[in-house]
Amino acid sequence: MTEQPQIYTERLILRRPRLRDAPRIAALLNNFEVTKNLARVPYPYTINMAVDWLVRQRKEWSPDTITFAVCDPRQGLMGFCGMHREGRDAEIGYWLGEPFWGKGYMTEAAAAVIDWYFTMSSANRMVSGVFYFNAASLAIQEKLGFVRTGIGKRICLAQNTDIDHIETELTRDAFYRALEKL
Repeated sequence: MTEQPQIYTERLILRRPRLRDAPRIAALLNNFEVTKNLARVPYPYTINMAVDWLVRQRKEWSPDTITFAVCDPRQGLMGFCGMHREGRDAEIGYWLGEPFWGKGYMTEAAAAVIDWYFTMSSANRMVSGVFYFNAASLAIQEKLGFVRTGIGKRICLAQNTDIDHIETELTRDAFYRALEKL
C-alpha cells in the first residue's frame, strides 16, 4: 500500500487526515460563517459527523480522490484541501476555519495541492467553483489562474437550498504562469 504523501510549504504541512482530528474539525465547522460557503457540509456540525467523514477519508488514498489536512506547526489543524476526479476533470475543494481567514493560508495550501496534482498526472485542466457570495474564495482561485466559465446551481446543505455557483476552470499552463507571480 502506498502512503499518501505529505506536502510541506513555507508555513504549512499538508498531511493525511487522522481520526484524532475530529474534535478540531467539529469545532471549526460548527460555524455557519464557514459552512454557508460549502456545498456538502451541514450546519450545525457535530463531532459524530466529523468522525463519519474521517472514516470515509481513511481509505487508501488515490491520486483520483485525495484529502489533505491543512496544518500549521504551531496552530495545528486549520482546514482541508482536496480533490476528486470523476470522468475527465479533477475538482478541487477546500475550507479553512474562520480564525485563519485572510492570511494567505489557503492560497498557499491550494497552490501546493494543485502543483502536486499536475506533477503526478498528465491532466491539463481542473475545475472548481464558489457560491456567488464567496468573494474571498473566488479571489484565491483567480490568484491561482482559474477563470470563470459560467454559473450553475449547487445545493448548500447548511442553508438547505440551491444557490448560484460560479463555475471555474484552471489549465496547467495558466496555473504555472500564476504561480510565478505569487
